[in-house]
Amino acid sequence: MPDTAQFHDRMLSLGLARVSEAAAIACADHIGRGDEKAADQAAVNAMRNQLNMLDIKGTVVIGEGERDEAPMLYIGEEVGAGQGPEVDIALDPLEGTTLTALDMPNALTVIAMGPRGSMLHAPDVYMEKLAIGPGYRRGVVTLDMTPSERVSALATARGCSTKDITVCVLDRPRHEQMIEEIRSTGAAIRLITDGDVAGIMHCADAQKTGVDMYMGSGGAPEGVLAAAALKCMGGQIFAKLLFRNDDEKGRAKKAGITNFDRVYTRDDLVTKDVIFAATGVTDGSLLPGIKREPGYVTAETVLMRSKTGSVRHMSYRNPTSAI
Repeated sequence: MPDTAQFHDRMLSLGLARVSEAAAIACADHIGRGDEKAADQAAVNAMRNQLNMLDIKGTVVIGEGERDEAPMLYIGEEVGAGQGPEVDIALDPLEGTTLTALDMPNALTVIAMGPRGSMLHAPDVYMEKLAIGPGYRRGVVTLDMTPSERVSALATARGCSTKDITVCVLDRPRHEQMIEEIRSTGAAIRLITDGDVAGIMHCADAQKTGVDMYMGSGGAPEGVLAAAALKCMGGQIFAKLLFRNDDEKGRAKKAGITNFDRVYTRDDLVTKDVIFAATGVTDGSLLPGIKREPGYVTAETVLMRSKTGSVRHMSYRNPTSAI
């Protein structure tokens, strides 16, 4: 195989950062304007245009939805210049459309790239997720445990009280009973209204974010993206697909999934080394958001490679005349 057809993550990483940055900068005019669809469309257009400048033969495996639901960056869409390595791409052009429209914290543009066959082709269904940061033995917490048992087990592993544990949970009615049980242990809860990729990433940098664990159900595609981030940052994630009807099981079968009860680990969701980039759209505990000043827009990006474990923070100051 020619050398140019191999997945050189180091050479591709800066290009991936540019993809994430372009999507975030495209959202600048939509922050706080109340129009979720316009913000998302701006991010999608910019991300797709920038992806098509890369020398890759890319396939979107985690995207905006099925082809009939998303006009661009749909699952199965081919992106890139059509030359170079064959790669899988998982993306969320704007994780936190509501957060952006309302100028609330932690909206991000997110993208991961790996060799062909490196990421689970997760159907657009719900997924139960449990995540913790690096430094713990494998299985210190599991999906088989109750929420209170998970908190107690993590506190024991940390050598602290359950009152010193903070759990991130998506604020949804389906989580009310779980939230009540977590609080019964004395643990604190960080409720988020949107953006569970960022919520899970918080666990991998607990000293900065104050979040020790994530639990609850959310979108399966976001679970794969979060696993790609943890592949680079360190940490554990356990996940199980949740099906509400036969149609959703049919989607899973179409994606090649036959074991509907399987519990996936981080390395099941992302099987090979990947690169990952995220850019802040609104201010958050992971990244600052887009900043405007006369004549310029500044974006902050985190760029990570799982092969080396490197985490690079980048500031990109761009003249508005070039946007």
